[in-house]
Amino acid sequence: MSPVTTGTTTLTTTVRFYAAARAAAGAETTIVELPEGATVAELLDSLRAAHDAEFARVLLRCSYLLDEVAVRDTSVAVPHGAILDVLPPFAGG
Repeated sequence: MSPVTTGTTTLTTTVRFYAAARAAAGAETTIVELPEGATVAELLDSLRAAHDAEFARVLLRCSYLLDEVAVRDTSVAVPHGAILDVLPPFAGG
Protein backbone atom coordinates (compact mmCIF):
# COMPACT_ATOMS: atom_id res chain seq x y z
CA MET A 1 0.00 0.00 0.00
CA SER A 2 1.38 3.41 -0.95
CA PRO A 3 1.51 6.29 1.52
CA VAL A 4 -1.21 8.88 1.10
CA THR A 5 0.11 12.08 -0.45
CA THR A 6 -1.51 15.28 0.75
CA GLY A 7 0.79 17.77 -0.92
CA THR A 8 2.51 18.37 2.42
CA THR A 9 6.21 17.61 2.65
CA THR A 10 7.01 15.16 5.42
CA LEU A 11 10.12 14.47 7.39
CA THR A 12 11.25 11.19 8.85
CA THR A 13 12.71 10.95 12.34
CA THR A 14 14.19 7.96 14.14
CA VAL A 15 13.35 7.74 17.84
CA ARG A 16 15.54 5.60 20.09
CA PHE A 17 14.25 4.55 23.50
CA TYR A 18 16.45 3.67 26.47
CA ALA A 19 15.83 1.77 29.75
CA ALA A 20 12.32 2.44 31.16
CA ALA A 21 11.32 4.31 28.01
CA ARG A 22 12.23 1.22 25.95
CA ALA A 23 10.15 -0.98 28.25
CA ALA A 24 7.16 1.38 28.07
CA ALA A 25 7.41 1.73 24.28
CA GLY A 26 7.88 -1.99 23.76
CA ALA A 27 10.61 -1.27 21.21
CA GLU A 28 14.17 -0.01 20.95
CA THR A 29 13.43 2.31 18.03
CA THR A 30 10.60 3.64 15.95
CA ILE A 31 10.36 5.76 12.81
CA VAL A 32 8.00 8.74 12.92
CA GLU A 33 6.81 10.75 9.94
CA LEU A 34 5.80 14.34 10.63
CA PRO A 35 4.94 17.38 8.54
CA GLU A 36 7.92 19.52 7.60
CA GLY A 37 8.53 22.16 10.27
CA ALA A 38 7.23 19.96 13.10
CA THR A 39 8.69 20.61 16.54
CA VAL A 40 10.02 18.27 19.21
CA ALA A 41 6.78 18.91 21.14
CA GLU A 42 4.74 17.74 18.15
CA LEU A 43 6.96 14.68 17.80
CA LEU A 44 6.40 13.86 21.47
CA ASP A 45 2.63 14.34 21.02
CA SER A 46 2.75 11.89 18.11
CA LEU A 47 4.57 9.34 20.28
CA ARG A 48 2.06 9.75 23.12
CA ALA A 49 -0.83 9.22 20.70
CA ALA A 50 0.71 5.96 19.48
CA HIS A 51 1.21 4.47 22.97
CA ASP A 52 -0.63 3.97 26.25
CA ALA A 53 -0.94 6.15 29.35
CA GLU A 54 2.02 4.46 31.07
CA PHE A 55 4.26 5.46 28.17
CA ALA A 56 3.02 9.06 28.46
CA ARG A 57 3.88 9.04 32.19
CA VAL A 58 7.39 7.78 31.43
CA LEU A 59 7.89 10.57 28.85
CA LEU A 60 7.17 13.17 31.54
CA ARG A 61 10.32 12.09 33.39
CA CYS A 62 12.56 11.78 30.34
CA SER A 63 15.15 14.04 28.82
CA TYR A 64 15.83 14.18 25.11
CA LEU A 65 18.75 14.46 22.74
CA LEU A 66 18.09 15.65 19.20
CA ASP A 67 21.02 14.64 17.03
CA GLU A 68 23.12 14.27 20.21
CA VAL A 69 22.27 17.76 21.53
CA ALA A 70 20.21 18.16 24.71
CA VAL A 71 16.72 19.48 24.06
CA ARG A 72 15.87 22.26 26.49
CA ASP A 73 13.17 23.89 24.34
CA THR A 74 10.66 21.50 22.75
CA SER A 75 9.54 24.22 20.31
CA VAL A 76 12.71 23.60 18.28
CA ALA A 77 12.05 22.23 14.77
CA VAL A 78 12.98 18.64 13.99
CA PRO A 79 15.17 18.35 10.87
CA HIS A 80 14.54 15.60 8.33
CA GLY A 81 16.52 12.49 9.18
CA ALA A 82 17.07 13.52 12.79
CA ILE A 83 17.51 11.07 15.66
CA LEU A 84 15.71 11.73 18.92
CA ASP A 85 17.02 9.82 21.94
CA VAL A 86 14.50 9.36 24.78
CA LEU A 87 16.41 9.06 28.06
CA PRO A 88 14.70 8.32 31.36
CA PRO A 89 16.47 9.33 34.58
CA PHE A 90 19.33 6.99 35.41
CA ALA A 91 20.60 6.03 38.81
CA GLY A 92 24.31 5.54 39.03
CA GLY A 93 27.30 5.75 41.12
